[in-house]
Amino acid sequence: MLEILKNDPWLKPYAKAIEGRHQDAERTLMRLTAECGGRLTNFANAYKYFGLHKEGNNWVIREYAPGADAIYLTGTFNDWRREERYALKRQPDGNWELTLPGDLLHDGDLFKLYVEWPGGGGERIPAYATRVVQDENTKIFSAQVYDPEHPYEFKVKNFRPDTKPLLIYECHIGMAQQEEKVGTYEEFRVNVLPRIAADGYNAIQIMAIQEHPYYGSFGYHVSSFYAASSRFGTPDDLKRLIDDAHGRGIAVIMDIVHSHAVKNEQEGLGLFDGTPYLYFHSGARREHPAWDSLLFDYGKDAVLHFLLSNCKFWLEEYHFDGFRFDGVTSMLYHDHGLGKAFGSYSDYYDGNQDTDAITYLTLANLLIHEVNPFAITIAEEMSGMPGLAVSFHDGGIGFDYRLAMGIPDYWIKMIKEKKDEDWHPSSIWWELTNRRDDEKTISYCESHDQALVGDKTIIFRLIDKEMYWHMMTGDEDFTVSRGMALHKMIRLVTLATINGGYLNFMGNEFGHPEWIDFPREGNGWSHKYARRQWDLVDREDLKYKFLNRFDNEMIRVVSGVYNFQQLPLEEIWKKDNDQLLAFKRGDLLFVFNWNPVKSFEGYGMLAPEGNYTELLDSDSKEFGGNGLIDSSVVHFTIEDPLFSPTGKGWLKLYLPARTALVLKYKP
Repeated sequence: MLEILKNDPWLKPYAKAIEGRHQDAERTLMRLTAECGGRLTNFANAYKYFGLHKEGNNWVIREYAPGADAIYLTGTFNDWRREERYALKRQPDGNWELTLPGDLLHDGDLFKLYVEWPGGGGERIPAYATRVVQDENTKIFSAQVYDPEHPYEFKVKNFRPDTKPLLIYECHIGMAQQEEKVGTYEEFRVNVLPRIAADGYNAIQIMAIQEHPYYGSFGYHVSSFYAASSRFGTPDDLKRLIDDAHGRGIAVIMDIVHSHAVKNEQEGLGLFDGTPYLYFHSGARREHPAWDSLLFDYGKDAVLHFLLSNCKFWLEEYHFDGFRFDGVTSMLYHDHGLGKAFGSYSDYYDGNQDTDAITYLTLANLLIHEVNPFAITIAEEMSGMPGLAVSFHDGGIGFDYRLAMGIPDYWIKMIKEKKDEDWHPSSIWWELTNRRDDEKTISYCESHDQALVGDKTIIFRLIDKEMYWHMMTGDEDFTVSRGMALHKMIRLVTLATINGGYLNFMGNEFGHPEWIDFPREGNGWSHKYARRQWDLVDREDLKYKFLNRFDNEMIRVVSGVYNFQQLPLEEIWKKDNDQLLAFKRGDLLFVFNWNPVKSFEGYGMLAPEGNYTELLDSDSKEFGGNGLIDSSVVHFTIEDPLFSPTGKGWLKLYLPARTALVLKYKP
């Protein structure tokens, strides 16, 4: 019996489905690797064969286009003419190939394929293009020869991510700069990476790396899957950024999009060889009903070859440390999980599951960890499919982590719908700790999703327009004080209860005041809200610095405990009437007074006998609070004969309203 079934007896009625998908993946794995020594990494080499390559003294370009009648290479080297001498020759299995003299193409040259098919033809960017650029005037995209005289050489070898715990800083290169423009890899490396290192995060998760025609898509409508977006700089610029991050001990996770593709035909794969189904489903399943995009057919070997090779490419060519897979829920179900509540286990095994997609995701995880055993894989998945973050050996799909997507929704609901006096610790504790024992999660209060126009960040929900008028130091405003206090507490309790990792979106650590709105026709193509205002946290006369200091300190406290995420969560005290919550992890005691009006003098709770010293106080003046607690006081438990046999005594603390404490326990 698979381990996943042993760990969860409630799954046993669905054993046939779970074992069936496991066997599907095993069969596909055996079939794909039968001539590859049984190793996926030997199968996933499409990018080494297809695309444009230097081979000896020649250039060779190959493409997979079984539906084509003819293919011509055109470009700046021949004034974009279709010439017979630059026609690719048809090879077996739908492949096309052309060998060119080495002096024909040079670094910076632009090129495309002109593909002819029965009844038509058109310009296409090669599916395996590794460099795609857009003309500033015509806005037309073309592939580009990238052959620098001195290509970048990585300095850091054999980097291993620190996942004990994993602390992720989610970011977007283009909007990471202060100026109203598109930022670059180099600007990020020089200006932002040092901030992240100083903030204490040990991983960055970069969005919008794969080339996409529309900047405002946040990188989720991908056109060229093997090309690092040229908006932000050159491939070597990205490599230098990753190498620099590794030198600082920071892992680099890529937000990879294999759940769908842009519909564009000239830039993307939409009608690459004249057939609508080369990489995608045919008929009604071809288009996503909500995303205006195309859906891969994971049942085709050519698609598996393309996507699995894509995973390996980014790991080997750029030294990424893993991936956050976007849109996994959409992949898992034929109806993409749209409008479904997923209220019982039967919803995961009702015949609505896309077995081909599940097989692909399983193989992708096997491949990624075969290429790099220390790689990180994260699933963005909201349905709660059991086994997603369980190893393949144990019967799961194989991700290392799944995003705890219910947590940000919970905080939004609390802020929007609950009065402060109705913030019950029992509810908070349940939400943050209710998860499968056999799966690791990435907890977060908010990601980029909560910062988009039409939504609000936590700080903006709490303070709203008062942020524009009362964030000067010395300006005492109740709304701002309340908002800052709750912002700190929400972040700390979310971090303190992790069982895998924690994620923060760029700028939220200091309460960035505004939403994200990419340049578009509706805002006059403005970059005003597609940037980060770092000067706010740098200014000594503003309160943002207090939130940033607190974030830094809570990250320092948690990261200072090896394998913090694996330490058992021990509930110490939970009382909804008082709005008090306390729990222990290792030798750290976390205490939260959510009460909006009551400060408690000498509040008693049963805790392990010993003494407790303060490590962190959210109400400290250093963090913009009132500074009501004397941090030098050592707290000793008071013996109670009734509880002495349990090793517990009464710990009495002064707990100001809306305050969180972290105390270090010593027996």
